[in-house]
Amino acid sequence: MTERTVSDVIVDRLAVWGVDRVFGYSGDGINGFMGALRRASGRVAFIQARHEENAAFMAVGHAKYTGGVGVVTSTQGPGAVHLLNGLYDAKLDSVPVVAIVGQQSRTVLGSAYMQEIDLVSLFKDVASQFVQLVSAPEQLPMVLDRAFRTAMATSSPCVVIVPHDLQSAPAPELEQEHGIVVTAPSWASAAKVPRDGDLDAAAALLNSAERVALLVGQGARHASTEVVAIAEKLGAGIATSLLGKPFVDETLPFAVGTMGHLGTTASAHLLGNCDALLIVGSNDPWTEFYPPPGAARVVQIDIDEKKIGNRYPVEVGLAGDAASALAALDKRLEHRPHGEWRSAVEQEVSRWRILAADRAAVPAAPVNPERVVRELNGRLPSDAQLSVDVGSCVYWYARQLTLPPGVPVHLSGTLASMGCAIPYGIAAKLAHPDRPLVALAGDGAMQMAGVAELATVAHRWQQWPDPRFVVCVFNNRELAEVTWEQRESEAEPRFTDSQELPEFPFAGYAELLGLTGIRVEDPELLGDAWEQAFAADRPVVIEVLTDPEIPLLPPFPAGREKAANMRKGLAAEDGSGHAEALLDTYTAQEERPGG
Repeated sequence: MTERTVSDVIVDRLAVWGVDRVFGYSGDGINGFMGALRRASGRVAFIQARHEENAAFMAVGHAKYTGGVGVVTSTQGPGAVHLLNGLYDAKLDSVPVVAIVGQQSRTVLGSAYMQEIDLVSLFKDVASQFVQLVSAPEQLPMVLDRAFRTAMATSSPCVVIVPHDLQSAPAPELEQEHGIVVTAPSWASAAKVPRDGDLDAAAALLNSAERVALLVGQGARHASTEVVAIAEKLGAGIATSLLGKPFVDETLPFAVGTMGHLGTTASAHLLGNCDALLIVGSNDPWTEFYPPPGAARVVQIDIDEKKIGNRYPVEVGLAGDAASALAALDKRLEHRPHGEWRSAVEQEVSRWRILAADRAAVPAAPVNPERVVRELNGRLPSDAQLSVDVGSCVYWYARQLTLPPGVPVHLSGTLASMGCAIPYGIAAKLAHPDRPLVALAGDGAMQMAGVAELATVAHRWQQWPDPRFVVCVFNNRELAEVTWEQRESEAEPRFTDSQELPEFPFAGYAELLGLTGIRVEDPELLGDAWEQAFAADRPVVIEVLTDPEIPLLPPFPAGREKAANMRKGLAAEDGSGHAEALLDTYTAQEERPGG
């Protein structure tokens, strides 16, 4: 029988912490850990990605879709470097991840050995809450326990570095003695309720306001009912951050949709005209779309005290859990009749809904990407899960998709890293294999990372009770978001060498993998494509040829200046006038009274 090793202790500890899968890619620096996973007979499964960066995104996706801790592993050197993008995604979106990273043997550290890099220095920023090199077998259980506790307590990534030789060392027998710390794999969250004095001050501020707005982020994921109750009591409108969109029912007449550059005209009106703002669990960075400083008095609720006042001058901060804080605040608020402010908000919501429908109907060459997402409304299964990549498809998700209640959606919200949708989707599907998964991605993101991970989907889908894994690729042969940013922010023309993408047959590639591929060039066939995908007996790639010249126009009034810059950039291009005509159409629609 093989003697128990430090690596066996790692696997045992992971199992006690409730970890059921580890994402990663093998290498000689973690061979000891791989051996222990093999010996564990599936108690903790190993999920092989095609690249360490994608494995890290899978760990982040696991944390986002399950609410637990995502775990990723890699070898030292290049494998460790590849983890950084996913770990920064975890840091910036505040989700708990633990990375177990190999290192060269202790005897050669400091010798500039092959693949030796200073891993503590490499990870010290991304894992600023906890990164530790394990130097002795007796240290390992304590370090791993601290990594998990810290990851959960701070909602951040933590890194444990285990040298190669240490992984195969005999498992330690820990006794109470000097220089030994014995710990247990346990953790309990603090019950955070704001102080009474802060709640009284917040209620006084909101009761005295006439035009109240709510900005709701992912921190309100368990407080949807309380958010609506507050809005009803105060006659307020509700805007969401991009990460908060799934947690507010956007069919409500006073739900104005997503705020910011990719947001709605109704959200711009709400935040631009309120005299009080209640921020609930949001750290949204689009500060130019908040009320002008001094125009609104602000109350902010956040479980993390460091984030209060992070984006806007806050008058009253409520440090605590969103649901508990809102319930306590609700008892102190005065009910008011819905007056002119609520009516104005609801009129703007109606106007936006007309505008969104009109934009999806604008003729394009060949398919309007807004319509691609709009056709998903009413067809998305109520038990679906959704992942969204970074690029222009985020705009269409934010503006055109009305989510059924309870459908989780995740994306790289703050790091905004391309290539996350398919790894996220795989993690979601592994966590909930009986639910359909929809991934929205541009052709740039698919070429960057998604195409490789479709091989992982092809490898695993027959293990899923529900085989539906639907990938919608917006194929416009362009890095469209950056193209429009060049025009908008720099008043620069499109730079073909940087923006044009090579052709890739996404639907055909899916067929080569044994999946189903559907190619759409006619907008009238979009509805049928979605229905075929949800009726299929295997994963499907819907490749839609979309128009890259549909403008990514921010909501007015900010969009008015941006449109002027876009026109300057377009004027310097040798184009057909198609993009200018579309921009004129979108601008005219926005300026039209009443939508």
